[in-house]
Amino acid sequence: MSTTAHVITVSNRVSAGEREDLSGRTAVELLEAAGLETTTSVVPDGADEVESVLRASIAAGYRLVITSGGTGVTPTDRTPEGTAPVLDREVPGLAELLRAEGSRHTPFAAISRGLVGVVDASPDHPGALVVNLPGSPKGVREGLDVLLPLVEHVLDQIAGGDH
Repeated sequence: MSTTAHVITVSNRVSAGEREDLSGRTAVELLEAAGLETTTSVVPDGADEVESVLRASIAAGYRLVITSGGTGVTPTDRTPEGTAPVLDREVPGLAELLRAEGSRHTPFAAISRGLVGVVDASPDHPGALVVNLPGSPKGVREGLDVLLPLVEHVLDQIAGGDH
């Protein structure tokens, strides 16, 4: 796979330097092991921050954009609200699959409000898959175990490939 990916850690504590970014590092390790060229960024919690970095990531040409964190129900968890305006179409089956797999390991996975969706191809961009994952290394690992076998096919479809 010669896909470019960007991992966005959404965390007030990581962005303030108060906590190490373990979930982002886990995502990078797994994506690079799968052959994806991967970069990272960190933003504080909040819909505006998430939307801004997602739009910048898409504009920079990334085909796979993974967020980690901000998908729960605490007052600052607003990653889905920042993701929704960026997406052209949601892919609820993938979000449901991620929650279902996570629920096999912990009942707390059912609390995740993470979205999965696509940004359609345009003359300036071949399209992208955007995925909200939980903010824990375990949740990221479980989510990418489900997602990685599907990424190449999904990205081909977004770019107009045949079934």
